[in-house]
Amino acid sequence: MIRLTPPLAWLTLLLAAAWLMPALKPVFEAVAPDRSTVIYPRDTFLSLLGEHVAIVAVAAVMAIVIGVGSAVLVTRRSGEEFLPLVSQLASIGQTFPPVAVLALSVPALGYGAEAVVVALVLYGLLPIVRNTLAGLQSVDRGVIESARGIGLSPRQVLFQVELPIAAPAIMGGIRTSVTINIATAAIGSTIGANTLGDPIISGIVNNNIAFTLQGAVLIGLLAVTVDSAFSRIA
Repeated sequence: MIRLTPPLAWLTLLLAAAWLMPALKPVFEAVAPDRSTVIYPRDTFLSLLGEHVAIVAVAAVMAIVIGVGSAVLVTRRSGEEFLPLVSQLASIGQTFPPVAVLALSVPALGYGAEAVVVALVLYGLLPIVRNTLAGLQSVDRGVIESARGIGLSPRQVLFQVELPIAAPAIMGGIRTSVTINIATAAIGSTIGANTLGDPIISGIVNNNIAFTLQGAVLIGLLAVTVDSAFSRIA
């Protein structure tokens, strides 16, 4: 008998729910008995899941590169004067409402996934920057001086000493950023991006609670799956 560990078990449940959602039609007919259509008809749930994951993944990679890179830069002697600026910009990025970022991005990037990625990158920077700064600044100075004392170059000290020690804190920030953005990406459907927010938005517009539940359940399962996977890595 195959025993599924938590991340794999959640992933299996997520894929099964996306694949078998139409088979749950009797359940949703009970939830929304006044609706003639209770299964979201405009696209398959597996397709929406794939596009949702792709948008979040691209935004996550960009946020990690920008967030970790910025934090490393301002913790070096040559860039430490920019530390307050980077912290403030990251804070502003998350306090700015994602809907407002979408509205401002559409004129430049048009409708679709690109504007959503920009909003998610801005929204996901703060936990990555803060955790990376906290991780790097917590490294004992004596350890760094010892590494330098045995002849390691600044690059070797960074990659062989500082980043490995700070890794748990950095991973914690990435985990928070990605998990938040899985839910935030749903608003991308308001500007034409195909995400699991499609059935939610359609459910709200058409007063169809069955559609809304289908999108919400899959987004929740995706968030739990990814969070569970990060918990195994950290």
